[in-house]
Amino acid sequence: MSSITNKLVGNEEERAVSPVIGVILMVAITVILAAVIAAFVLDLGGSVSQEAQAGVTIEYDNASDEIQVEVTSLGNSDYVVLGSDAEDLNSSVYDTSANEYGEKLTAGDTVTIGTGNNSDWDTANAEDEGTITAIAVIESDGTQTSVASEDWP
Repeated sequence: MSSITNKLVGNEEERAVSPVIGVILMVAITVILAAVIAAFVLDLGGSVSQEAQAGVTIEYDNASDEIQVEVTSLGNSDYVVLGSDAEDLNSSVYDTSANEYGEKLTAGDTVTIGTGNNSDWDTANAEDEGTITAIAVIESDGTQTSVASEDWP
């Protein structure tokens, strides 16, 4: 009987892995498999949403007192809207009473906002300082991500 056992188990020189390490490896493989199966069954990664991305440049020209906003690309977003913390700009950029944004900008659109007469939005009573923010929007799931902002003095 011992000769059969020696052939099956082998002697000290013929064993590749000790029994303790073999058991540890089997337990580790079982735990990893259980975690992968649980992730698929419980759909753990399904609720992670993607952030909206868009290429927007915003520049403030101190000489003309205007803000130039250009949408260079939409990335994965449907459109870009502008928001501002200045009350006078909010009337044309973001309607806080209706809780909705104004003009939806797409790739290639350029908007000039300022106190001059040639601005796209009339802001003759604009505040002396504030921040304008470009917000990329994915319409299907309502994702909104701030992609650019500019302060003006």
